[in-house]
Amino acid sequence: MERVYRQMKHVGAFNITLGVLLIVFGITMGVLNVVSGGKLLKSRKQILF
Repeated sequence: MERVYRQMKHVGAFNITLGVLLIVFGITMGVLNVVSGGKLLKSRKQILF
């Protein structure tokens, strides 16, 4: 029984770590998208369709 609790503790720690990493990754990608969109808006006069 103790083995099960130990494994659950490791799985829980892994899930928390993965969640934090995904949040940081999401925030980073959002900031990069905003910066990229700002650059596109700044140079929209040079875009030809």
